[in-house]
Amino acid sequence: MRPRPAAASSFLFLTALMISNSGSEAKPARCFTSDEGSYPCAFVATGQDGSFKISAPGQPTYILTIDEPGVAFGFVNLGTRNISLPGRFLRSKTDPACWVNDSTHAKICAQ
Repeated sequence: MRPRPAAASSFLFLTALMISNSGSEAKPARCFTSDEGSYPCAFVATGQDGSFKISAPGQPTYILTIDEPGVAFGFVNLGTRNISLPGRFLRSKTDPACWVNDSTHAKICAQ
């Protein structure tokens, strides 16, 4: 059975759309962390669930992986590996650009 041209075209279009919307392109942002303060950074969406990575020259790279809406687990990359941060990060109700650690109260923000 031969695939129908319209179905094949639709499949290719949807595949290309998914790849182009993967969110892996870095976008300039303004970041703030409790340890480093405020600085210009690159923001990269790492998943459609809202997971992201922020990085900047001379700064640690932070990764937040969404576990469920409003809850994430954090990691810091200091060069050779990702190190798990303690506790969970909860999305701030007063500033949705920020995530606050429920154990240490450390804050990670990206705007």
